Amino acid sequence: MTLDAICTTRGPLGHILLNRPKALNALTLPMVEVIAPALAAWAADPAIKAVVIRGAGDRAFCAGGDVRAIWDAGLQRKRGEGAGALTAAFFAGEYRLNRQIKHFPKPYVALIDGITMGGGVGLSVHGSHRVTTEKTLLAMPETGIGLFPDVGGTWFLPRLPGRLGLYLGLTGARVTAGDLAYAGIATHHSRSEALDDLERDLETALSSAPDANSAVEAVLGHHAATPDEPTLPAHRDAIDRCFDTDSIEGIFARLENEGSDWAAKTLASLKTMSPTSLKVTFEQLRRGAELEFDDCMRLEFRMTQAVMDGHDFYEGIRSVLVDKDRNPKWQPASLDAVDPAFIARHFAPPADGDLTFPG
Repeated sequence: MTLDAICTTRGPLGHILLNRPKALNALTLPMVEVIAPALAAWAADPAIKAVVIRGAGDRAFCAGGDVRAIWDAGLQRKRGEGAGALTAAFFAGEYRLNRQIKHFPKPYVALIDGITMGGGVGLSVHGSHRVTTEKTLLAMPETGIGLFPDVGGTWFLPRLPGRLGLYLGLTGARVTAGDLAYAGIATHHSRSEALDDLERDLETALSSAPDANSAVEAVLGHHAATPDEPTLPAHRDAIDRCFDTDSIEGIFARLENEGSDWAAKTLASLKTMSPTSLKVTFEQLRRGAELEFDDCMRLEFRMTQAVMDGHDFYEGIRSVLVDKDRNPKWQPASLDAVDPAFIARHFAPPADGDLTFPG
C-alpha cells in the first residue's frame, strides 16, 4: 500500500514526503497523523539536526487541504449522520500541526516547488527556511470557496508589509517566487532541478557541522538562484491605499475610485467571492494583528465550526470541485445582506470548547 505521507530519516535529516501527486499532494487527516508524531520525535532526538519537507511529483508542493473530504463529512453532519467529528478532527489536527511547525526547535526547510495553496501554505510558511523555485505558485484562495485564509493566515497575513496580507487574503491572488521574496514569505530561492542535490548536500553538511542553522544557510546559499521579477511592487501603493480602510465596503469604494485597470480587475475578482467570507476574513485579519500565534490558531478553529454550520462553504466546493460550474450561489449574495450577528458567531467559543494543544 502506498503511503500518502512518508517520514524517514537520512542521517541527521528528517525527511517528509507528501505523496499524493495525482491529488497535487492535498493534505488529509491520515497524513497529518503521520507527520505530527514524526515531528515530535525529531524535535526530541539530538541526532536529528533539521527537517526537510517536499511534495511528490513535478506539479505541486501541496495544493491545500482535502476540502472535498471535508465537504462530504460536513454534509453528513448537517444531515445528522454523525460525521461532524471528522470535520472538527481534521481542522484540529491540521492547526496543531501548523503550531508544531511554527514552534519547531530546529531548522525546518520547506521546498515549495510547484502549486502551494491553503493547507500547503500552512505546511511551509511557518517553517524557518522557505525555499521557492521557478515553479512556485502560491495562493490563499479560500474566500472563493466560502471559507477564510486559515492554517495560520490569521498570524502571517497581517504581518506582511503594508496591506499586502489583507490583499492576498481577500483576493486569493496567485503569486510566484519573486513576489514571495518581496513580501517576506520566502527566505530562499533555488532551481527546481537542483532540489535533489540540495537535499543530499544538507545531509552531508549536517553530518559534521557544529551549528545546524549555519550549515543549512550555507547549503541554501550554495544552491541559490535569482527568482522572477516581482509584480506586487508595481501595485504596492494602490494596494496600501485601497485596502487601508475599516470595512470591506470601504475597500470596494476605494477600488471603484482608483480608476486603474488593476483596480477594476481586483474589484471584479472580489465581487465573485463569498460576501460572508470577505467580511469574516476582514475581521479575522484585523484581530490577528494583535494576537499571539497560538491564539490565532484557536480563533481559526472557532471560525471553522461556524463555517461548517453555514451555507457558503458547501456551495463554494460544489461549484469549484463537484459540479465545476464555477457559478456559486452565495447566501446572502451581497455584502449589505450579510448579518453582523452571523459574522460575530465565527469568533465565539464553539459548543464543544476551544482548540487545545498538547503539553
